[in-house]
Amino acid sequence: MKHLRINIIFIIIAICATAIIGRLFYIQVLNEDFYKALAHGQQKIFSLSYGERGEIFFKDNEILATNVLEKYAFISPREIKEQEKTAEIISKVLDLDKLFVLEKIKKDSLFESIKRNLTDEEISALGEINIHGFYLGEESKRSYPYDFLASQIIGFVSGDNIGQYGIEEYWNNTLTGKDQVVEKGIDSWLSFQSKQGSEKGSDIILTIDYNIQYQAEKLLKQAKEQLNIEAGTIIVIDPISGKILCFANFPGFNPNVYEEETDFKIFKNSAIQELFEPGSVFKAITMAAALEEGKVTPQTTYIDKGSVKIKSDVIYNYDNRVWGERTMTEVLERSINTGAVFVETQIGHNVFLDYVEKFGIFEKTGIDLPYETSSLNEELKKGYEVGFATASFGQGIAMTPIQLVRAFCVIANSGKLITPHLVENQSFEPAQIFASQKNVAGGNTSRTVISDKTASQLTAMLVSVVENGFAKKAKVPGYYIAGKTGTAQVSWSALDIDKRGYSEKTIQSFIGFAPAFEPKFLILVKLDNPATNTAEYSAMPIFQELAKYIIDYYQIPPDHE
Repeated sequence: MKHLRINIIFIIIAICATAIIGRLFYIQVLNEDFYKALAHGQQKIFSLSYGERGEIFFKDNEILATNVLEKYAFISPREIKEQEKTAEIISKVLDLDKLFVLEKIKKDSLFESIKRNLTDEEISALGEINIHGFYLGEESKRSYPYDFLASQIIGFVSGDNIGQYGIEEYWNNTLTGKDQVVEKGIDSWLSFQSKQGSEKGSDIILTIDYNIQYQAEKLLKQAKEQLNIEAGTIIVIDPISGKILCFANFPGFNPNVYEEETDFKIFKNSAIQELFEPGSVFKAITMAAALEEGKVTPQTTYIDKGSVKIKSDVIYNYDNRVWGERTMTEVLERSINTGAVFVETQIGHNVFLDYVEKFGIFEKTGIDLPYETSSLNEELKKGYEVGFATASFGQGIAMTPIQLVRAFCVIANSGKLITPHLVENQSFEPAQIFASQKNVAGGNTSRTVISDKTASQLTAMLVSVVENGFAKKAKVPGYYIAGKTGTAQVSWSALDIDKRGYSEKTIQSFIGFAPAFEPKFLILVKLDNPATNTAEYSAMPIFQELAKYIIDYYQIPPDHE
């Protein structure tokens, strides 16, 4: 009996030992790889590391958009026991209303933000208090050091790190950093070692010149104070390369606090998204077509009677003036409406339309910004006589400021059409949703619209406008300036009013390039409803001041005494 008990115990031990050995064999031999991976995984921690967004620079390497670490205070309401006391302490340290803090504390949540963008003094003071459920945190935030400057060029980055409007949106794919899973492992000393990390997005360098942009925006603010403009745009471009040196709009916004804006229209870039009728500046395009077709020369004359009748409609000159016999050069110098109508009739309606299309008025420019618009000008294409007549001097034909700028670049660029652009390092690809918009006008490859001879003739005529015509206020001593004024009435339909005809509001503009026979820059100044009668007293002086600034800034040598 005694030996039986011993034998039973021995058998039980043997069975247990066999089971243990079998289990170890199963784990260590048959399933070695699985359990090795499981053990390895228990020694690691995985987390998501967000890629830093690429920075944006002016052409002179001034930072326009960067990233900063923002310190903020937050609470976990469920962890806070003494609500009144906690609210009292936090409100005093952070200079907040106690009721505001208390309201946050009483919420049934795990996280409530108390205050963002903490100062160093606030952080130091918070370090001296110890409240259960009160915490400090930090996160990367997009920062725009110059606030309002170039706001509608740049756009902003939303809370979910996605670019909205401007460069931030169009080049979002390029700017966005690459997020990666960060692997942290426990080594033999039980310390965590990072194995891999995220990648920063690509930086972007713009063609925009900080100094010219600043000067232009300052002039627009002065125009608001002195002329009470409703809005304004200044574009400066290198007419040969298509590089945009300035893209200023008024009013603007501060992208650092974009969420404070209540009217989303402020985010629109009117230079590429708003159509307007350019007025008399367009006479230069009409004249270009007639010169190219050989229908007129700068010396061709016609007799102005002050008006021209087209069926039941009558077109008058500005201020009902009668000019008598005048040359084509004088038509531009004196900005004679009937002269432009005469020129259009010489080339014919279909040829006129062909040239309007060649100058790019019916297509987008392909600029590297989102939401560019254009007009098919279908009303003009219907073929009404009066429509062609008014279009010859820039009424009844719609375009964006950037389309007008590109059309004038043809004159300054020996007859070739260019593609305007804002990004210097053009090897990048835009955001996918705008990829189809890129290179609408054939990329940076130019196409010939008029001959070099026509461009030279028209340039000389536009120089005469400044030297001898109504644009004398645009003169810069020592330099030939080629330019043209425009004062256009604003149609009721453009004001979203269901009414035919034109309102009393005007858009006044001046466009010109210098030095005229070897252009380094072209400027468009467009002012919405300034408190003056014509562009001679509004847009032209602004053009002159900015042109002189650029000439001095670039140290361009004079082209005549």
